[in-house]
Order: sequence, then structure tokens, then C-alpha cells
Amino acid sequence: MKFKKVCALFLCAAMIGSLAACGSSGSSAPAETQAAGETEAAGEAAAPAGDASGTLTINIWDANQQAGIQEICDDWTALGNPKVQVEVINWDNYWTLLEAGASGGELADVFWMHSDYAQIYMENDILLDLTDYIAKDGIDMSIYYPDIAAIYTRSDGKIFALPKDHDTIALLYNKALFDEAGVEYPTNDWTYEDMYEAAKAITENTPDDTYGYALNTSNDQDGWYNYIYSYGGNVVNTEKTDTAIDGPEAKAAMEMVRKMLTVATPQAVVAESGTDSLFQSGKVGMITQGSWMINSFYTAENHADYAWAEIPYCDRNGDGQCQPEERQTCYNGLGWAAAANTDMPDAAASLIEYLCSEEAQVKQAELGVTMAGIPGISEAFANAFEGMDVSAFTQVETDGTLYARPGTRNSGVWQTPMKQAGGFLDAWQAPDDPEAMSAACDRVAQMIRDAIAAE
Repeated sequence: MKFKKVCALFLCAAMIGSLAACGSSGSSAPAETQAAGETEAAGEAAAPAGDASGTLTINIWDANQQAGIQEICDDWTALGNPKVQVEVINWDNYWTLLEAGASGGELADVFWMHSDYAQIYMENDILLDLTDYIAKDGIDMSIYYPDIAAIYTRSDGKIFALPKDHDTIALLYNKALFDEAGVEYPTNDWTYEDMYEAAKAITENTPDDTYGYALNTSNDQDGWYNYIYSYGGNVVNTEKTDTAIDGPEAKAAMEMVRKMLTVATPQAVVAESGTDSLFQSGKVGMITQGSWMINSFYTAENHADYAWAEIPYCDRNGDGQCQPEERQTCYNGLGWAAAANTDMPDAAASLIEYLCSEEAQVKQAELGVTMAGIPGISEAFANAFEGMDVSAFTQVETDGTLYARPGTRNSGVWQTPMKQAGGFLDAWQAPDDPEAMSAACDRVAQMIRDAIAAE
């Protein structure tokens, strides 16, 4: 199958995707934190790439990360390497331009790769094969989150990107609205039922256009996926052979989503304005959001009113305490990749190795760019935003369980339709009907199974 045809299939999903730094595959828990001596290979700065002439171009889609990434790239240049220019392209145009480059146009030298599209790009040799560089330079792949490393490793063992980061999800709330409604602030001990009761109280005790909660159902990683896994279900099993989205655990989770939507901002309003804008305009008391979006709220006009708590959990065994498996956060990670036809392959590979070294990934955490793709070195991220405690994003790795963003080889075939009419959309838009949500789970399960069978 030609690349352009396959990539076009995935672009449908890209148009409604979030700005997530997300990924899929593998087990639900992060790797054990490595001892300092075990991370030596990734912790050393990359040696100069040789020819320091010319300029490497980097493409990313998140302006919040541009300054920090440029600073880290400048550190690499200072070692005797080429200059680097970091350019931001918005999410929609990013994949359009990347497809055009892959179809015969010009690609940036180095760029972000995403879990939804990595398989297609790797299969069609659009990305620079990093395998020999990694072997020659002694890069220890075991130091990275294994789920993220697996995303960018082809079935034949060849590696086409190194893990850039990882992300988690937390609960963002507006203290001013909680105060106005007379509701106590969220804590790290909250269950989803606690969140529902607080949302209901805020919705009932504030003006008609103000709600306790907003959920963008088009965004799965920072939203309803986490309900399903906390309740014990899954969207796709770890073997990528089936789904349990129609099972009792997932249906109980989606029933809670339905219940939340009855006291949340109507989906028509969310579709028009977006959860982030509604929250920042003071019309929403709570949203769940990913670590990649912290800076948007940290720099917002009313940021002093904003605070974070860990994502709620489902008290499955009813003991009133949170076991790690009961608090689940979707995690994902971007990969640093290079164009197979770059004019500077050695320099591109060297830059990628540096960006994914322990030294650079610690710095990106310290700068508040994002958390690392290496377990155990992101502590500084919690303190990167003076005056705003974002430890909920790092603490969840101790208090909860990280599960890899679910996907299959051809995820776009089902990820987009399941959010549209005939999937969950009708149930989301009519949350007063419990039977509609249950039936939607059955329909979506069949979509996923049919897609897996056709892969």
C-alpha cells in the first residue's frame, strides 16, 4: 500500500486530535527507576557531530515548548555542532506538511513523531534509521519508558525515534468557583464520585452558564479513557488483539462519564469553545488536562485561582483507600525522529541522541518544557512553575498506575469513528439516557474488533 494513501487515512484522526505528547503499546506500568550507574550511556552528552557547518531545522507543534527546546539545542551547538532552528507548526498543518514532505516534498531535518502515525512512517522508510547510530554510540534503550520506546521500534527491531518525554493527566480546578459555590477544594483522595458531587454542587450554585465540570469527549487521553482504566476495563488489550470496552467494568466507567455529563457543560458548547477556553473564562470549575498544557494555565490571566490535584480514582473494592491500580492515568510520549533524506544525517542523529540524553531531559524538566522519557529524572518538573504546584503530574506515578495510550497498528480506522455518530457521539449528546451509553459501548467494541481483524 502506498504511503500517501495510508497517511491520508490517519490525517482524518489528526484533525480532531489533541496536542498530546502521547503514545501507545506495552504494559500499564512504568519501568523501575534506573540506578545512576545504569543510565550512564544516555546521561553523557553526545560528541560533536563533526561538520559544524549548515543549520538543522526542527519542526514541533507546541509553542509552549519552543524556547526551552531551543535552549537545549543551543547547548548542543555549543559543543561544536551545527546551529539549530526550532520552528513551530500548528497541529493540523504539521501532519499535512509532513505528509507532503513524505510524498516527495521537503521535510525538516528533525521533528516530533507521534504514536498515532509512527507505524505508518516507519513502515514506509520516511524516517532516518537510527539503529546503527544507537549501537555505535552505546545508547542503552532500556533506560527509557519501555512503552514509549516500543512505539518507535519497528517490528524488525529497527529504531526510528528516541523517546522525547512522557506525560500524565491531572485534575485542574478553579478555586474562585469552588469558593463561590461553597464547595471544598479537590484533594488527592478524591474518587470519581467525589468529583461528580462537587461538579453537581457548583453547577447548581452558580449562574446558569457556569458548570462544575467540562469534558471534551473528542480528547480521549486526557478524558474518558482514564475512567475506563480506573474502573478496570480497557480500550484495547496489551496484546492489541481485542477490546473490553463493552465489558462490565468499562460500561460502569462510561456510565460515570454519562453521569458527569449531566452536570457538565453541554457538548454543543464544548464543541464551539473548547474546555480550556471555558475554564479560563471562569465558566467551568474543573477539567482534566495533560502535563503538556500546564504552561497555558500558568501564564493565563487568572492563574492565581488555578490549582492541580491528582486525577481521581475508582474505589473498586470499596475500602475507602486508593490502590495504585484504581488510579489510572494515560501516558504517552513523543519521539525525536529525523528525515531519511536529510542532508545532515550524522548531525541529525547526534542531535536526537543529545535531546534524549539524561542531561538534556533533566534540563527540559527543570525548564518546565515537559517530563522526561527516562523514568526517575522528572522531579524538577514539579517545581518548574513558581507559585503553581504541579506535583500532581509526577506524584501520580507513585500513587497510581500509568497505562500506555491504547492503539493498534491502524488506530485511525477506529479512533475517529468511535467519537462520531454511530459511536459514542449520540450518547454524549444525550447524557440522560443510560441505555444509549451502554449500547454505544457495544457498537464501539464492534468497530474496534472489525478494525483489528482487518489489520
